[in-house]
Amino acid sequence: MDCIFCQIIAGKLPSEILYQDEEVFAFRDISPQAPTHLVIIPKKHIPSLIDLTGEELPLIGHMVDVAYKLAQKEGIAESGYRLAINCGPWGGQLVPHLHMHLIGGRQLSGRLG
Repeated sequence: MDCIFCQIIAGKLPSEILYQDEEVFAFRDISPQAPTHLVIIPKKHIPSLIDLTGEELPLIGHMVDVAYKLAQKEGIAESGYRLAINCGPWGGQLVPHLHMHLIGGRQLSGRLG
């Protein structure tokens, strides 16, 4: 598969694995936008947020829960952090595999774009 995130999950590309279970996988972003910048992805290839089926919707809640646990582990849960899911090219989604960014470790701008 050409999907870079699927290759990371399969162990074909290196990553610093921070968390994984049957449904999700988390690793450090290779181009961090802040001191803490993690990526949380479903193991199942889902191209984008709009491609989620009704029965897959609980996956987003699980990803948020994993993000919170990772924020605690990284020491940024109390000071605050940002969760972002980009959707489609105009939404800034660069990799066509659903993913959530966990960003923190410094004061973030109130601007989103």
